[in-house]
Amino acid sequence: MFKPAVKLTMDNASQTLEAGLQAIAAGESDFDLSDLLSVDSSAVATLLEWQRQALQQGQTLHFGGLSPNLQSLIVLYGAADALPGIVITSSVIPVAAAADLRHH
Repeated sequence: MFKPAVKLTMDNASQTLEAGLQAIAAGESDFDLSDLLSVDSSAVATLLEWQRQALQQGQTLHFGGLSPNLQSLIVLYGAADALPGIVITSSVIPVAAAADLRHH
């Protein structure tokens, strides 16, 4: 299981991306993000790149332990569909989107 440190922001995204890519190359597909307390849009970009690289190698990543902040960023950037290994809790779905979901 790959488990990044407590921060995934612009300051350390390159290093964290590389560490995750090494884990994927070694066959790892379970990513525990429960220690990530500080995130920004770089975290979403990093997850997307990890998933893209994994798919190229015939793997699908499974992300666990997503904080509400990270979930909110994923929803904000519309990236949830591109990250099939995540679960977004209903508490982070924007009100308008939640209302739209009830009508379908």
